[in-house]
Amino acid sequence: MADGHLLTNRVALVTGGGGEIGGAIVERFAREGAKVVVADLDPRKAEAVAGKVRAGGGEAEPVGCNVADPAHGERAVKRAIEAFGKLTTLVNVAATVVPDGNAETLSLEDWNRALGVNLTGPFLMCKFAIPEIRNAGGGTIVNIASQLGQIGVPRKSPYSTSKAALIQFSKCLAVDYAQDNIRVNSLSPGAIDTARSLRHFGTRENANRVRGPLHLVGRTGRVDEIAAGAVFLASDESSFMTGTDLLLDGGYLAFKGSMSAPK
Repeated sequence: MADGHLLTNRVALVTGGGGEIGGAIVERFAREGAKVVVADLDPRKAEAVAGKVRAGGGEAEPVGCNVADPAHGERAVKRAIEAFGKLTTLVNVAATVVPDGNAETLSLEDWNRALGVNLTGPFLMCKFAIPEIRNAGGGTIVNIASQLGQIGVPRKSPYSTSKAALIQFSKCLAVDYAQDNIRVNSLSPGAIDTARSLRHFGTRENANRVRGPLHLVGRTGRVDEIAAGAVFLASDESSFMTGTDLLLDGGYLAFKGSMSAPK
């Protein structure tokens, strides 16, 4: 499985590891030499991704994990120690999207669910993971945020707000744990080709036809591109980088318009 060495001797715990972005991160980490605990709300998805890594010669262990439940977070971290003897890297990918709405129409339950998974979840995972990362001599934390955490988005305030807060939480973690040799950064993907994002467009081709002109690179992103960013932040390639956000959005925020030739 391993075809690189950027994460040799690393043990990573990836939440949301059974999803498309999380799964891509798990597989790329394994190819770079990491041993990976695949945590997901759906244990079957976690097992599927872990099984794919093992089939390719890598090392991975699945665990069911609801990141909003502290007992689940603690169990996932313990699984890493039991399976691989240490923990050096935490990647918080798990997230949820609630129905569209505004302050008047959204229910308190929807608001709390978004913050519970997207913000409290990473907090709880860090609470249990940081002592083990410290014990390992230091390491890295990567929090997957979103480009939507940097702009106002109509009818998506719970998601956008939770991701904005996650970017700030990452900065605070970086300050709090620099003395422990723990680097913390967030990674903000833009529009990525996943089943969830393509739901409204039917096909990848149609999605890129509609959304491509909003990006300087003329297309939406791929999960492997987000995985590459996560490897960079988790590895020594980013050794002089902490407390910042890596924006991988194809130039969307720099230029939200159309690259079509003027008429």
